[in-house]
Amino acid sequence: MFYDIKQLEEVIKIRIIRFKENKDVKLAALTDDNYLYELPFASFLDIVQLADKREETLLSVIKDVISNSVPLDCVLEDLNVLVPIEAPEVWASGVTYKKSKEARNYEATGGKLDAATFYDKVYEAKRPEIFLKSTSSRTVGPGEEVYLRSDSTWQIPEPELGLVLSRDGRILGYVAGNDMSCRDIEGENPLYLPQAKIWKHSCSIGPAIRLAETVDNPYDFDISCRIYRGGKIVFEGTANTNQLKRTYEELVSYLIQDNDVFEGTILLTGTCIVPPNEFTLAEDDLVEIEIPSVGILRNEVKTQHKLVKKG
Repeated sequence: MFYDIKQLEEVIKIRIIRFKENKDVKLAALTDDNYLYELPFASFLDIVQLADKREETLLSVIKDVISNSVPLDCVLEDLNVLVPIEAPEVWASGVTYKKSKEARNYEATGGKLDAATFYDKVYEAKRPEIFLKSTSSRTVGPGEEVYLRSDSTWQIPEPELGLVLSRDGRILGYVAGNDMSCRDIEGENPLYLPQAKIWKHSCSIGPAIRLAETVDNPYDFDISCRIYRGGKIVFEGTANTNQLKRTYEELVSYLIQDNDVFEGTILLTGTCIVPPNEFTLAEDDLVEIEIPSVGILRNEVKTQHKLVKKG
Protein backbone atom coordinates (compact mmCIF):
# COMPACT_ATOMS: atom_id res chain seq x y z
CA MET A 1 0.00 0.00 0.00
CA PHE A 2 1.16 3.52 -0.87
CA TYR A 3 -0.22 6.69 0.70
CA ASP A 4 -0.90 9.60 -1.59
CA ILE A 5 -0.43 13.11 -0.20
CA LYS A 6 -4.16 13.71 0.32
CA GLN A 7 -4.51 10.51 2.35
CA LEU A 8 -1.47 11.41 4.42
CA GLU A 9 -2.88 14.77 5.34
CA GLU A 10 -6.37 13.51 6.13
CA VAL A 11 -6.15 10.13 7.84
CA ILE A 12 -2.67 9.04 8.79
CA LYS A 13 -1.71 8.78 12.44
CA ILE A 14 1.69 7.55 13.41
CA ARG A 15 3.41 5.62 16.15
CA ILE A 16 7.18 5.17 16.16
CA ILE A 17 8.62 1.82 17.18
CA ARG A 18 12.18 0.66 17.59
CA PHE A 19 13.02 -2.95 16.81
CA LYS A 20 15.90 -5.34 16.39
CA GLU A 21 16.46 -7.33 13.21
CA ASN A 22 19.35 -9.75 13.43
CA LYS A 23 21.99 -7.50 15.03
CA ASP A 24 20.65 -4.24 13.64
CA VAL A 25 18.46 -1.79 15.57
CA LYS A 26 15.93 -0.03 13.35
CA LEU A 27 13.00 2.39 13.50
CA ALA A 28 9.61 2.00 11.89
CA ALA A 29 6.45 4.03 11.55
CA LEU A 30 3.27 2.16 12.45
CA THR A 31 0.07 3.59 11.00
CA ASP A 32 -3.30 3.20 12.68
CA ASP A 33 -4.33 0.87 9.88
CA ASN A 34 -1.40 -1.38 10.88
CA TYR A 35 1.04 -0.75 8.06
CA LEU A 36 4.72 -0.72 9.04
CA TYR A 37 7.26 1.43 7.22
CA GLU A 38 10.96 1.17 7.95
CA LEU A 39 12.51 4.59 8.60
CA PRO A 40 16.06 5.62 7.61
CA PHE A 41 16.91 6.95 11.07
CA ALA A 42 19.02 5.47 13.85
CA SER A 43 16.85 6.88 16.64
CA PHE A 44 13.73 8.92 17.33
CA LEU A 45 15.96 11.86 18.21
CA ASP A 46 17.36 11.86 14.67
CA ILE A 47 13.84 12.60 13.42
CA VAL A 48 13.54 15.40 15.97
CA GLN A 49 16.86 16.88 14.88
CA LEU A 50 15.93 16.81 11.20
CA ALA A 51 12.50 18.33 11.87
CA ASP A 52 14.09 21.17 13.82
CA LYS A 53 16.65 21.76 11.07
CA ARG A 54 13.94 21.93 8.42
CA GLU A 55 11.59 23.85 10.73
CA GLU A 56 8.96 21.21 10.06
CA THR A 57 6.85 18.91 12.21
CA LEU A 58 7.88 15.35 13.03
CA LEU A 59 4.89 14.08 11.10
CA SER A 60 5.85 15.96 7.95
CA VAL A 61 9.37 14.48 8.03
CA ILE A 62 7.96 10.97 8.38
CA LYS A 63 5.38 11.56 5.65
CA ASP A 64 8.18 12.46 3.24
CA VAL A 65 9.69 9.02 3.84
CA ILE A 66 6.65 6.78 3.75
CA SER A 67 4.71 8.48 0.94
CA ASN A 68 7.07 6.80 -1.55
CA SER A 69 7.81 3.65 0.45
CA VAL A 70 6.54 0.09 0.39
CA PRO A 71 5.37 -1.19 3.79
CA LEU A 72 7.21 -4.03 5.47
CA ASP A 73 5.85 -7.48 4.77
CA CYS A 74 5.11 -8.21 8.41
CA VAL A 75 2.96 -7.20 11.36
CA LEU A 76 3.99 -5.66 14.66
CA GLU A 77 3.82 -9.02 16.44
CA ASP A 78 6.54 -10.37 14.12
CA LEU A 79 9.10 -7.82 15.32
CA ASN A 80 11.48 -7.87 18.26
CA VAL A 81 10.26 -4.55 19.64
CA LEU A 82 12.62 -2.58 21.90
CA VAL A 83 12.17 0.40 24.19
CA PRO A 84 11.10 3.08 21.68
CA ILE A 85 13.61 5.66 22.86
CA GLU A 86 16.72 5.33 25.01
CA ALA A 87 15.67 8.24 27.19
CA PRO A 88 18.68 9.72 29.00
CA GLU A 89 16.44 10.33 32.00
CA VAL A 90 12.94 9.37 33.07
CA TRP A 91 11.29 11.68 35.58
CA ALA A 92 7.97 11.06 37.30
CA SER A 93 5.15 13.03 38.85
CA GLY A 94 3.46 12.01 42.10
CA VAL A 95 0.03 12.56 43.62
CA THR A 96 -1.47 13.92 40.41
CA TYR A 97 -4.64 11.85 40.76
CA LYS A 98 -6.99 11.60 43.74
CA LYS A 99 -6.57 7.82 43.80
CA SER A 100 -2.81 8.22 44.15
CA LYS A 101 -3.24 10.69 47.01
CA GLU A 102 -5.50 8.24 48.85
CA ALA A 103 -3.04 5.37 48.37
CA ARG A 104 -0.09 7.44 49.61
CA ASN A 105 -2.11 8.52 52.67
CA TYR A 106 -2.90 4.89 53.44
CA GLU A 107 0.79 3.98 53.31
CA ALA A 108 1.94 6.94 55.40
CA THR A 109 -0.66 6.51 58.17
CA GLY A 110 -0.63 2.75 58.48
CA GLY A 111 -4.14 2.42 57.14
CA LYS A 112 -5.92 5.35 58.81
CA LEU A 113 -8.15 6.32 55.94
CA ASP A 114 -9.40 9.57 57.47
CA ALA A 115 -5.97 10.93 58.46
CA ALA A 116 -4.59 13.90 56.52
CA THR A 117 -0.90 13.98 55.56
CA PHE A 118 1.58 15.99 53.52
CA TYR A 119 0.24 14.11 50.48
CA ASP A 120 -3.00 16.08 50.84
CA LYS A 121 -0.93 19.25 50.87
CA VAL A 122 1.03 18.43 47.72
CA TYR A 123 -2.17 17.39 45.93
CA GLU A 124 -3.55 20.90 46.48
CA ALA A 125 -0.25 22.82 46.37
CA LYS A 126 0.89 25.00 43.50
CA ARG A 127 4.17 23.07 43.21
CA PRO A 128 3.79 19.43 42.06
CA GLU A 129 5.83 16.47 43.23
CA ILE A 130 8.45 15.61 40.59
CA PHE A 131 11.31 13.17 41.08
CA LEU A 132 13.98 11.39 39.06
CA LYS A 133 12.75 7.88 38.28
CA SER A 134 15.26 6.23 35.97
CA THR A 135 18.10 6.48 33.48
CA SER A 136 18.56 4.71 30.15
CA SER A 137 20.57 1.86 31.67
CA ARG A 138 17.88 1.17 34.29
CA THR A 139 14.92 1.37 31.89
CA VAL A 140 13.55 -1.63 30.01
CA GLY A 141 11.19 -2.01 27.07
CA PRO A 142 8.33 -4.32 26.08
CA GLY A 143 8.97 -8.02 26.67
CA GLU A 144 11.84 -7.39 29.07
CA GLU A 145 11.81 -8.22 32.77
CA VAL A 146 11.08 -5.77 35.54
CA TYR A 147 12.69 -6.59 38.87
CA LEU A 148 11.43 -6.80 42.41
CA ARG A 149 13.41 -4.96 45.05
CA SER A 150 14.87 -7.43 47.56
CA ASP A 151 14.25 -5.32 50.70
CA SER A 152 10.56 -4.63 50.05
CA THR A 153 7.52 -6.81 50.70
CA TRP A 154 4.85 -4.53 49.20
CA GLN A 155 5.46 -3.73 45.54
CA ILE A 156 3.15 -2.71 42.72
CA PRO A 157 3.27 -1.46 39.14
CA GLU A 158 2.14 2.09 38.50
CA PRO A 159 0.64 2.46 35.00
CA GLU A 160 1.22 5.95 33.63
CA LEU A 161 1.12 8.07 30.52
CA GLY A 162 4.59 9.37 29.68
CA LEU A 163 5.48 12.58 27.85
CA VAL A 164 8.47 12.49 25.48
CA LEU A 165 10.05 15.92 25.73
CA SER A 166 12.43 18.12 23.77
CA ARG A 167 15.18 19.92 25.64
CA ASP A 168 13.00 23.04 25.82
CA GLY A 169 9.98 21.18 27.19
CA ARG A 170 7.93 20.65 24.04
CA ILE A 171 5.80 17.50 24.14
CA LEU A 172 6.92 15.43 21.16
CA GLY A 173 4.98 12.27 21.85
CA TYR A 174 3.28 9.97 24.33
CA VAL A 175 4.29 6.55 25.67
CA ALA A 176 3.03 4.03 28.21
CA GLY A 177 5.13 3.63 31.34
CA ASN A 178 5.41 1.42 34.39
CA ASP A 179 6.73 3.23 37.47
CA MET A 180 7.44 0.24 39.74
CA SER A 181 6.99 1.27 43.37
CA CYS A 182 7.66 -0.07 46.88
CA ARG A 183 4.68 1.03 48.97
CA ASP A 184 6.18 -0.10 52.28
CA ILE A 185 9.45 1.82 51.83
CA GLU A 186 7.75 5.04 50.72
CA GLY A 187 5.15 4.75 53.48
CA GLU A 188 7.80 4.28 56.18
CA ASN A 189 9.34 7.69 55.50
CA PRO A 190 8.93 10.11 52.56
CA LEU A 191 12.69 10.70 52.59
CA TYR A 192 13.06 7.11 51.39
CA LEU A 193 11.34 7.97 48.09
CA PRO A 194 14.45 7.43 45.90
CA GLN A 195 14.86 3.91 47.35
CA ALA A 196 11.15 3.22 46.89
CA LYS A 197 11.35 4.22 43.25
CA ILE A 198 14.82 3.67 41.78
CA TRP A 199 16.56 0.34 41.30
CA LYS A 200 17.64 -1.82 38.39
CA HIS A 201 14.81 -2.56 35.93
CA SER A 202 12.30 -0.60 38.02
CA CYS A 203 10.96 1.32 35.02
CA SER A 204 9.57 0.12 31.70
CA ILE A 205 8.60 2.23 28.70
CA GLY A 206 6.88 1.39 25.43
CA PRO A 207 5.88 -0.11 23.16
CA ALA A 208 5.69 2.93 20.85
CA ILE A 209 5.79 6.71 20.75
CA ARG A 210 2.50 8.23 19.63
CA LEU A 211 3.35 11.50 17.91
CA ALA A 212 1.81 14.38 19.84
CA GLU A 213 0.57 16.10 16.70
CA THR A 214 -1.59 13.06 15.86
CA VAL A 215 -3.48 13.11 19.19
CA ASP A 216 -6.86 14.86 19.13
CA ASN A 217 -7.27 15.19 22.91
CA PRO A 218 -4.29 14.36 25.16
CA TYR A 219 -6.57 14.46 28.21
CA ASP A 220 -8.62 11.54 26.92
CA PHE A 221 -6.20 8.62 27.01
CA ASP A 222 -7.73 5.43 28.38
CA ILE A 223 -5.25 3.49 30.53
CA SER A 224 -5.70 -0.06 31.77
CA CYS A 225 -3.58 -2.44 33.79
CA ARG A 226 -3.84 -6.21 34.04
CA ILE A 227 -1.72 -8.42 36.27
CA TYR A 228 -1.59 -12.15 35.53
CA ARG A 229 -0.46 -14.85 37.96
CA GLY A 230 -0.31 -18.41 36.76
CA GLY A 231 -2.08 -17.34 33.59
CA LYS A 232 -5.07 -15.86 35.44
CA ILE A 233 -5.90 -12.20 36.01
CA VAL A 234 -5.42 -11.30 39.69
CA PHE A 235 -5.89 -7.57 39.21
CA GLU A 236 -7.45 -5.36 36.57
CA GLY A 237 -8.01 -1.60 36.68
CA THR A 238 -8.84 1.23 34.31
CA ALA A 239 -8.53 5.02 34.30
CA ASN A 240 -8.52 8.00 31.98
CA THR A 241 -6.18 10.99 31.85
CA ASN A 242 -9.19 13.29 32.19
CA GLN A 243 -8.94 12.51 35.92
CA LEU A 244 -5.59 14.33 36.19
CA LYS A 245 -5.40 17.09 38.79
CA ARG A 246 -2.74 19.03 36.84
CA THR A 247 -2.02 19.86 33.21
CA TYR A 248 0.93 18.43 31.32
CA GLU A 249 2.25 21.93 30.69
CA GLU A 250 2.18 22.63 34.42
CA LEU A 251 4.19 19.50 35.21
CA VAL A 252 6.70 20.19 32.43
CA SER A 253 7.18 23.79 33.53
CA TYR A 254 8.39 22.65 36.96
CA LEU A 255 10.65 19.97 35.47
CA ILE A 256 12.47 22.43 33.20
CA GLN A 257 12.64 25.23 35.80
CA ASP A 258 16.38 26.01 36.26
CA ASN A 259 17.14 22.48 35.06
CA ASP A 260 19.07 20.90 32.21
CA VAL A 261 16.57 18.69 30.41
CA PHE A 262 18.05 16.39 27.79
CA GLU A 263 16.48 15.82 24.39
CA GLY A 264 14.21 12.79 24.63
CA THR A 265 13.64 12.98 28.38
CA ILE A 266 10.45 11.25 29.50
CA LEU A 267 8.14 12.62 32.18
CA LEU A 268 5.65 10.14 33.65
CA THR A 269 2.47 11.93 34.67
CA GLY A 270 1.31 9.86 37.66
CA THR A 271 -0.99 6.91 38.25
CA CYS A 272 -4.69 6.51 38.90
CA ILE A 273 -4.67 2.71 38.98
CA VAL A 274 -3.70 1.18 42.32
CA PRO A 275 -4.14 -2.53 43.24
CA PRO A 276 -5.86 -3.37 46.55
CA ASN A 277 -3.84 -2.61 49.67
CA GLU A 278 -3.33 -6.32 50.39
CA PHE A 279 -1.82 -6.93 46.93
CA THR A 280 1.89 -7.22 46.17
CA LEU A 281 3.67 -8.36 43.02
CA ALA A 282 5.26 -11.80 42.96
CA GLU A 283 7.88 -13.62 40.93
CA ASP A 284 6.64 -14.57 37.44
CA ASP A 285 3.67 -12.20 37.45
CA LEU A 286 2.95 -10.64 34.07
CA VAL A 287 2.06 -6.93 33.98
CA GLU A 288 0.19 -5.48 31.00
CA ILE A 289 -0.31 -1.73 30.68
CA GLU A 290 -2.44 -0.69 27.75
CA ILE A 291 -3.08 2.72 26.23
CA PRO A 292 -5.04 1.82 23.08
CA SER A 293 -3.63 4.55 20.83
CA VAL A 294 -0.08 3.73 22.02
CA GLY A 295 -0.09 -0.04 22.48
CA ILE A 296 0.36 -2.70 25.15
CA LEU A 297 3.44 -2.69 27.37
CA ARG A 298 4.07 -6.22 28.72
CA ASN A 299 6.70 -7.11 31.29
CA GLU A 300 7.29 -10.23 33.36
CA VAL A 301 8.22 -9.74 37.01
CA LYS A 302 11.38 -11.37 38.30
CA THR A 303 13.53 -11.39 41.41
CA GLN A 304 16.91 -9.88 40.72
CA HIS A 305 19.52 -12.59 41.25
CA LYS A 306 22.73 -11.21 42.61
CA LEU A 307 26.10 -12.66 41.73
CA VAL A 308 27.86 -14.28 44.67
CA LYS A 309 31.60 -13.63 44.74
CA LYS A 310 33.80 -16.62 45.42
CA GLY A 311 36.79 -16.65 47.70
